[in-house]
Amino acid sequence: MSNRSAISEFLLLAFADTRELQLLHFALFLGIYLAALLGNGLILTAVACHHRLHTPMYFFLLNLALLDLGCISTTLPKAMANALWDTRAISYQGCAAQVFLFVLLMSAEYSLLTVMAYDRYAAICKPLHYGSLVGSRACAQMAAAAWGSGFLNAVLHTATTFSLPLCQGNAVDQFFCEIPHILKLSCSDAYLREVGALVFSFSLAFGCFVFLVLSYIQIFRAVLRMPSEQGQHKAFSMCLPHVAVVSLFVSTAMVAYLKPPSISSPSLDLVFAFLYSVLPPAVNPLIYSMRNQELRNALRKLLSYILLKHQ
Repeated sequence: MSNRSAISEFLLLAFADTRELQLLHFALFLGIYLAALLGNGLILTAVACHHRLHTPMYFFLLNLALLDLGCISTTLPKAMANALWDTRAISYQGCAAQVFLFVLLMSAEYSLLTVMAYDRYAAICKPLHYGSLVGSRACAQMAAAAWGSGFLNAVLHTATTFSLPLCQGNAVDQFFCEIPHILKLSCSDAYLREVGALVFSFSLAFGCFVFLVLSYIQIFRAVLRMPSEQGQHKAFSMCLPHVAVVSLFVSTAMVAYLKPPSISSPSLDLVFAFLYSVLPPAVNPLIYSMRNQELRNALRKLLSYILLKHQ
């Protein structure tokens, strides 16, 4: 990383200029962060502690909660600290670490959501073969593949991005170190080195998206052919939270990265980045617990146990 000697820190974009607004943003971010920690932490604890939830679906949900916790913890605490202490600085190493972790966690989450679609497909379209298709070993391998793809993607993008010569200053027009905004600081044409990494990531993302769409076409066709309304309701209850989470994840990311340049502005980029990086990790636990009776019962028992213990 040849830029380390030239640039020792980056300057992130502040959410507000006045001290009052900075403190208001800090309080808002703190509330969102604590809600995400509580929601995902409760899901992790409930799945780990209740043997009835030791199934493939909840194993993947546990991994999703871990990824959501990691993702929001990569970006929001630094933004909160900068708002609280009225600073914009992040060290070069801190910026590289933020890029690596964010790409790893976001890529792994997208891959995991694809794996979860396969789990739903196997449960609804191939119920007689579900045990062999999604056994404990297969679950571990699929989860490892999701995390591994995220790791490879992160290594590729971080190494490529931070090997570029930066000659356009050190001000990143985003509240965290986001690759497109770091590339804007690179020397002319140097960003073309990143094209290969972007093509790889886009191909992987597009392949996952096609798999997700095809899986749910098969799932909904199978559900609509079910003779029992109760069976249809149960199948939809299993699938709708996952569809909602995927839709939230994909739509916010697509708006952030595929919006026309004509509507791009620093404040709009800030809002869109906040939506795709902070909103899904905070909202996902609520989405999954709303229609899932087993998870709600486990969370209720867990909360009752915690309250009784502290009385």
